[in-house]
Amino acid sequence: MTQQRQYWIPVDDTELYVTDTGGSGRPVVYLNGAYADQSHWRKVIAGLGDGYRHIRYDERARGKSKRSADYSFEACLRDLDAVLAARGVERAILVGWSYGGVLGWHWADRNPERVVGLVTVDAFPVGLTGPEGAARIRKLFRRMRLLLPITARLGMGARMSADEHADVNIELNEIGAASVPVLQRLTRPVRFVLATGDSLGSQDGEMDEGRSTLDPIVARNPNIGISARVASNHSKILSKDSPAVVAAVRELDQFQ
Repeated sequence: MTQQRQYWIPVDDTELYVTDTGGSGRPVVYLNGAYADQSHWRKVIAGLGDGYRHIRYDERARGKSKRSADYSFEACLRDLDAVLAARGVERAILVGWSYGGVLGWHWADRNPERVVGLVTVDAFPVGLTGPEGAARIRKLFRRMRLLLPITARLGMGARMSADEHADVNIELNEIGAASVPVLQRLTRPVRFVLATGDSLGSQDGEMDEGRSTLDPIVARNPNIGISARVASNHSKILSKDSPAVVAAVRELDQFQ
């Protein structure tokens, strides 16, 4: 594998930690889970190999990136703009896991001419919404507050307070649940890789029920397809079923 180079990219009131393998291959930009760092993509990158240019970055207060006063979804969209501009990328394949999948839909909707295609890893347009949903999310993160510094060191948490973690998740659930129209109008190819079963904070088959919301969208938009349904759960999909993500990226090679 070509050695990656490291960069610090300023945006708004912060700096993002970015890695880029460079080269002349088609750029693939990886969009992390809500609190995850870029380390989770290692197996996918190894599977794809040197034929691609691999660009990863840590979102604000995740991984090595610095803190910010703004952890909103719109700020994350600006971060992707900043990374692509700084690395001179005009068009790319986007690969987004969970939060990163939703981010990819919205960025592709706004910038279709700059997207070759999009691989979405276990994200779907559903969420816990309204006052009851927000209360459930906030309760979960407050209960986890003592564990969050540990999860941050393991690449699965942010350097944020419990309430800031909750704010990110509450906003994501509202945006995700309202994203059906975004998916229905996407004009670039999208391939989904879906996990199985519940995950942290979900229960009673909620995740599989959410995944089923994709069926009518796939039926209506010919640009969207399900590349694979795998046995691992939401948290383990990149480590246990990376070959399925690799195959989905390769499906997009035919598009220009």
